[in-house]
Amino acid sequence: MITVNNRKLSVAPMLDWTDRHCRYFHRLISNEVLLYTEMVTCPAILRGEREKYIGFSPEEVPVALQLGGSEVKDLAACARIAEDMGYSEVNLNVGCPSDRVQKGRFGACLMKEPDLVADCYAAMQQTVQIPVTIKSRIGVDDQDSFEAFAAFIETIKKAGCETFIVHARKALLKGLSPKQNRKVPPINYEFPWQIKQHYPELTVVVNGEIDTVEKAQKQLENVDGIMIGRAFWNSPWLIREMHELLGMKQQTSSRDEVLLSYIDYCQAMLEQGLNLHWLIRPILGLYHGLPGNKKWKSHLVTESPRRPKDVSVIREAREFVTC
Repeated sequence: MITVNNRKLSVAPMLDWTDRHCRYFHRLISNEVLLYTEMVTCPAILRGEREKYIGFSPEEVPVALQLGGSEVKDLAACARIAEDMGYSEVNLNVGCPSDRVQKGRFGACLMKEPDLVADCYAAMQQTVQIPVTIKSRIGVDDQDSFEAFAAFIETIKKAGCETFIVHARKALLKGLSPKQNRKVPPINYEFPWQIKQHYPELTVVVNGEIDTVEKAQKQLENVDGIMIGRAFWNSPWLIREMHELLGMKQQTSSRDEVLLSYIDYCQAMLEQGLNLHWLIRPILGLYHGLPGNKKWKSHLVTESPRRPKDVSVIREAREFVTC
């Protein structure tokens, strides 16, 4: 099986956020961080506009495709498509708690059907040479004991799964919005830490409330890797800070050099018909914490809809920042 060499640091799949433009930008910041797509459903891939939903640039590699679904044959077919397109990994979403996802019988509700998850995993992994991984919660509703979580892991492990990415809080399927499900159930790192202790041969990656280098280092004392979502969205340069302090290869480009490269990318995208509004979202937090950051963001948000084909909006916004 082909392996992903470095799981120490990854950017979480975030619906409506980690699109191909965001991933291209993050790759400019770090050439080692593992990138994930937004969750994409099997029907969107099999019956939709494939390039629109899962197209990506070669520069993004290594990049993993996160799938939403529970139909074994469809997941296997999508895994094959992902491998053929050049993705480095396929990940099955077993953690999203939204009502829409539940209606499709995928996401966190699948934690109640570990045998089905095992079947889905086995079908995908038998179809491809790239790794297939699982991203889950530590539990769902009242199925929240460590014993229940360990039994879930054991079932999928028996099907051959070697890598588990764990959002270290349970999901509540009723009464909470997806946003609340990222905050209200308490974080519990002990569960994934114990899984790593019980199954040292597994690769365990932890996700949830890791927003400083110190927290990242603490996790890596207990598990193999960390996955970070909104902290990287709000402050993307944190990717670089973690990248280097976690002992990964040093990067030499500055924030401004990264921005200049992204401006070139934006120009190419505008020439293909995109509007600037969709391209400025990943860079809004680039100068987070620096003088002029508020004006930088305000100029981008205000001017990009007015001048949707004018990349100089980004250069003008940069003039407000002092660094």
